[in-house]
Amino acid sequence: MTSSDFSTILPEFLLALFAMGALLGGVYTGKDRVAGPILWLTVAVLVLIGAMVGLRGGEARVAFGGLFLEDAFARFAKVTILLSAAAVLAMSADYMQRRGLLRFEYPVLVVLAAVGMMLMVSAGDLMTLYMGLELQSLALYVVAALRRDSTRSSEAGLKYFVLGSLSSGLLLYGASLVYGFAGTTNFAGIISTVHEGHLPLGVLFGMVFLITGLAFKVSAVPFHMWTPDVYEGSPTPVTAFFATAPKMAAMALIARLLHDAFGHVTGDWSQVIGLIAVLSMFLGAIAGIGQKNIKRLMAYSSIAHMGFALLGLTAGTAAGVEAMLIYLAIYVTMNVGAFAFILSMERNGTPVTEISALNLLSKSEPLKALALLVLFFSLAGVPPMLGFFAKFAVLKAAVAAGFVWIPVLGVIASVIGAFYYLRIVYYMYFGAETDPIDTRMPAVQWVLLMAAALAMVLGAFNLFGIEGAAQAAAAALVH
Repeated sequence: MTSSDFSTILPEFLLALFAMGALLGGVYTGKDRVAGPILWLTVAVLVLIGAMVGLRGGEARVAFGGLFLEDAFARFAKVTILLSAAAVLAMSADYMQRRGLLRFEYPVLVVLAAVGMMLMVSAGDLMTLYMGLELQSLALYVVAALRRDSTRSSEAGLKYFVLGSLSSGLLLYGASLVYGFAGTTNFAGIISTVHEGHLPLGVLFGMVFLITGLAFKVSAVPFHMWTPDVYEGSPTPVTAFFATAPKMAAMALIARLLHDAFGHVTGDWSQVIGLIAVLSMFLGAIAGIGQKNIKRLMAYSSIAHMGFALLGLTAGTAAGVEAMLIYLAIYVTMNVGAFAFILSMERNGTPVTEISALNLLSKSEPLKALALLVLFFSLAGVPPMLGFFAKFAVLKAAVAAGFVWIPVLGVIASVIGAFYYLRIVYYMYFGAETDPIDTRMPAVQWVLLMAAALAMVLGAFNLFGIEGAAQAAAAALVH
């Protein structure tokens, strides 16, 4: 390892070092007695590393002989991952503390998952891709089952583990096929095997298996089956984490793989990605209508939204990647705000997840109800909220690339999906009388809820600089 390699991978190294230090600190100082300080220290470290990554400009750098890539695309994804992980940890502190779930392992596992995600978005080789993916996945399997006295939480962790192992097997099989026919696992080497836009049959099959394995990680149809049960069974802060950082990491990894390794044959994969996108949008929109549990509803919402993100990737262009990144950044912000409120929903000290519990929330908590209205309108894609411009960007990119039929179906799916977001707003303002819920909200959760809602309104004017950063990131990926 050269000094240049070390410099390139420094943020990941520092974060991994902190995780090991926090683990030792927890073991030698009485475990859960220091869980609170470790959690807040972790939040600070994630924010600092995020700032460090965001301020690292300059040319793209390659480390370890092409195994690790550091460019504007990776930096955009990493900053989103780190800041969303920090936000979720911060707003989960009070919830975990009051329910006896705040163990020192929780922030450590989140950090290790974040390290895996950072490796994923910087992968330049199938080996790095798999290492990052498994580091993230193994940590997420454990946090899904963090509530050890709950059968639902244990079931969620077990389902996620079994189905995740299946997807990893498919991905590894695809990687072995690509290696067997291309003779290399390096993305630059794989793309060189493509001659005149023709992909060898074995590499084509390998690519399909790789896409299948990665589609599982973003809850894309037909590999979505784990999502509702895992979202419902996991502790709510863990559900919030699942809905944010891992989605950004997996989508960025798919974009990295397809453009860096198979960028010369966009016609071979854009139709497949387009079909997955359409199926995800419609299933998420239709299946969410019958949900009465807000965590399951957010699961189907995530399936639909990943369909829209994949719609940007379907275009196979720099504009499509830019639209996808903007969409994901806005989606993560909306989810942080929504889950900041969901974490506060309880009645007589017991968590409440039934949507009907929000009846007439506007009478008891008018400001929170208004913030939720803005966030759900944005999730539905109602103008002039920022979510509308996110959907418009991916639809526009797909149309510009010649995929007119897919955006048309996307608009129809968006209209269908708007029903269950607007139904929640209806409950909050015009619902039946019911026992009010206690929405006692710590300052951190209140700030995140209001900040996310304000961003959905004010961000429509200038996208807060996200657009320029996403454009530079897309240009770095799609040459």
